[in-house]
Amino acid sequence: MHQDSTPASADAGEGSMDLEAVREISQAISAAHLFIYLAPETAQEAAALGVTERGPAYLAFRSAAMGAVPWQVTLAAFYNFSPRAVRAMDGVWDAAPPARWQDARFRAAGRAMRRVGVRLTDGELAEARSLLDPVVAGADYAGKVLAAANASVALPADPLVALWQQITVVREWRGDAHSVVLADNGLGPCDCLVLHTAMGRLPIALARTTRQWNDEEWAAATQRLVARGWLDADGRITAAGTAARERVEAQTDEHCAPLWSPLGPTSTRRLAALIAPITEAFTAAGTFDAIGGG
Repeated sequence: MHQDSTPASADAGEGSMDLEAVREISQAISAAHLFIYLAPETAQEAAALGVTERGPAYLAFRSAAMGAVPWQVTLAAFYNFSPRAVRAMDGVWDAAPPARWQDARFRAAGRAMRRVGVRLTDGELAEARSLLDPVVAGADYAGKVLAAANASVALPADPLVALWQQITVVREWRGDAHSVVLADNGLGPCDCLVLHTAMGRLPIALARTTRQWNDEEWAAATQRLVARGWLDADGRITAAGTAARERVEAQTDEHCAPLWSPLGPTSTRRLAALIAPITEAFTAAGTFDAIGGG
């Protein structure tokens, strides 16, 4: 392999990590990775491979690092998608093998970043890689399927896209960790999505369209959250629900602390600042407007 209330800080001591810095870098990493799902270049590259539907293209691009896995493996790795949503990817590996999907994803990322004018100097790229590469190389990938798959992908020659791929590895690492925390808190695939939308983190229409939980499943998940006191009878988030959602995020931060502890808080925050121009450029271009990020 190539390798939201403010959380409390970890206790001082060897191997400890400031959880505020963990939250900050996690948000920066997620934001810098996100554009790939919204940029038109992604759909264009999928169409060139013969897949014009958004759902199967998304699933193929994000699964490609794992190889030609059956849809059931993607379902397990992605966690909050319904089986009917992921089953739609049947046939994507016939349209093109995973390696071609991965190459197309890199082309889309590079084209999109240059279209919106992402500006990182050679020195900034080198510094970001000097901080991020040891994190990727030294990470523990046990139970981190999507992260491990992405860490196994050969980096592209384009320095900006190579940085983005390293960002992708650690983004998927947190995602893999988050799935473990969700399961440990008894939040199943549909339940966690209902809670996420109730927090206002994702438009309900987008969540329902992309994850394809039907009305009966969505209502059942809502009722389970009402029974736990996390939603009220009208499906609105309660104080207990907000606290539960933050507890899940804080536990995910704790799970991720060992990933970032070799850098320490100062270098971790420096990395967040170095990759911020990626998010800033796409925000200015209106890329995130559809998900309320504009």
